[in-house]
Amino acid sequence: MIKKIKYAIGHVRDIIINPRRYFTKIVADGNMEEAMFKAFLYGLIGGVLVFTINLLTGATFTIGSLFTAFIITPVIAVGVLFVLGGLLMLVSEITGGERDWEIAIKGLASVFFMYPVILGLNALAFNCTSIWIVSMLVDAYVLFLFYNISLYCMRGKRSNVLMVIGIIALFMITVYATDYRMGWFVIKNSSAAFACL
Repeated sequence: MIKKIKYAIGHVRDIIINPRRYFTKIVADGNMEEAMFKAFLYGLIGGVLVFTINLLTGATFTIGSLFTAFIITPVIAVGVLFVLGGLLMLVSEITGGERDWEIAIKGLASVFFMYPVILGLNALAFNCTSIWIVSMLVDAYVLFLFYNISLYCMRGKRSNVLMVIGIIALFMITVYATDYRMGWFVIKNSSAAFACL
């Protein structure tokens, strides 16, 4: 157990400190189940974390919230993994990178330790200012991870990857600069979003 914990800590440290070294080691070996399990497990942790935060901040306990925490959120995490996998394959095609679905899924699953962190930070947002700060920081970091996966894991051409990431960043800036940001905030934390009205 201690060995697994040390491995997990080393895994997170490598992604944060030296993503190039970590992502270049990801290869296709036919074992996609581990990637899906990671997404489900981190989704479950995220669901339970949000459920706990909501209870501690005065939310009412319901069977629906319990069902969401233990079933819906983990299933959504797996869905998010595959949607992002499709987006990563498209980016890889544009940037001249790998065209291997398994490598894309494994690269994304390796950063899913951020999923419960993101859900927890969104749940902790308590007013308009906090949801703005949390949302922008989280989105910027997710974009940074996506850049590293596209460049080092999928081996896209750097100039092309920078161009595509720049376009995605421009789209995100447009969302934040328009009223569409309210829909984005509501998805993350509806009570904090409604404080912006």
